[in-house]
Amino acid sequence: MIVSDIETFLSLLLLERGLSRNTGTGYGQDLRRFAEFLKGRGKTESSAVVRDDIVDFLAEERTAGMRGSTRSRRTAAIRTFFRSLKERHLVSSDPSALLDAPKKAKVLPRVLSEEEVAQMLEETKGEDPISLRDRAMLETMYGCGLRVSELCALKREDVVGEGELLRIFGKGSKERIVPIGSAAGRALAAYLEGSRESFARGNLGETHVFLTRLGRPFTRQGVFKIVRDRAAAVGIAADRISPHVLRHCFASHMLAHGADIRAIQELLGHADIGTTQVYTHVDTARFSEIHKLHPRH
Repeated sequence: MIVSDIETFLSLLLLERGLSRNTGTGYGQDLRRFAEFLKGRGKTESSAVVRDDIVDFLAEERTAGMRGSTRSRRTAAIRTFFRSLKERHLVSSDPSALLDAPKKAKVLPRVLSEEEVAQMLEETKGEDPISLRDRAMLETMYGCGLRVSELCALKREDVVGEGELLRIFGKGSKERIVPIGSAAGRALAAYLEGSRESFARGNLGETHVFLTRLGRPFTRQGVFKIVRDRAAAVGIAADRISPHVLRHCFASHMLAHGADIRAIQELLGHADIGTTQVYTHVDTARFSEIHKLHPRH
């Protein structure tokens, strides 16, 4: 049954291939949607799928107004699924082998100006526990170019190098070292020393850096709300800001100050630098010098 084949495949992705949970979730949505489409054609076995089934599915998605980036991801999910089945000798041929991936439309990332980011950060001031926490969160995201999932997963032991570096586990659990920078370092130290324990509520077993009022690690949605609320306070429209926009700002603003693009890609942990690279061997001294080009260092 194609449904059971899909679930087995998703388990293999997470356990053996090291794909991130977010990628696995996306692939699961794509493949289950494809399975529903096949069911409508009376096909429930993976071995019964032919190339025209896949082509018609993607054409239906396009007609329904699905974005090119989503259709590209679905094509990738289907290709990876059938390649896995073929490698495990569960199908005799791969019906996706000759597919053409839909062309992705180039979408420029949304970026705030340096002045807008500075206003947002300066608005998040105060010595109360929530202000110290929120300022540290925003400064760390912008100052280190973190994904929101990386910020949520950050633990006390990941603040290394006498508080000057962060050890980050990115997509596929790839590890990299990122300099914190002066502004983010000050904000993070102020939070850790001044208010984190009030959120931890005496729970010594909780090691995540950023905690909610209930003493729990933040979710992506929780961080998203804080970013939106703090931006709204200085008049930045909700459709212009998100945690990922701050990551884009990190890269864009450093480029504007003359930083090398490949160094920025490494600091961001982009897979195209080398998906097998281990970031524990980063030249931290060189990256620290490069990071001084960041406008809030």
